[in-house]
Amino acid sequence: MMRPISTSQSVMTDAQGLIVPKKLANPVLESIDRQNLHREMMFNQKIGKSVLNQKSELQRALEKQKERQVLAAQNLAKQTEQTIATELGRVIMQRAQRLEQQKGGSGTGGTDPTGGSINPEYLNARAKLRATVDTK
Repeated sequence: MMRPISTSQSVMTDAQGLIVPKKLANPVLESIDRQNLHREMMFNQKIGKSVLNQKSELQRALEKQKERQVLAAQNLAKQTEQTIATELGRVIMQRAQRLEQQKGGSGTGGTDPTGGSINPEYLNARAKLRATVDTK
């Protein structure tokens, strides 16, 4: 009934002439990346290097403390930058207002160095001095 199949080197048959199943290749095991990784892990195990993140509690606590110190230093730097920026903005605004007052004051005839109102006693004394200087 069954005709015999011609046998080649890649096909194996048993005593009854049936083809023996061939074991399939596992692409994961044949992967070059996986082989390199396995080789590296075996080497690290041989030399005693811990590739996993296995640290003592002391090492972890020290790292957390260092991280906190770095964050605190960064926050301090940001706060100083902000205060400098706000102080700088305040000084710039004051100078701008002073310049506007000087420009506005020059149009009215005189500049007011104090930036406030002039004392009436000062005006009276000045008027008296002018009167005495003009009469001479």
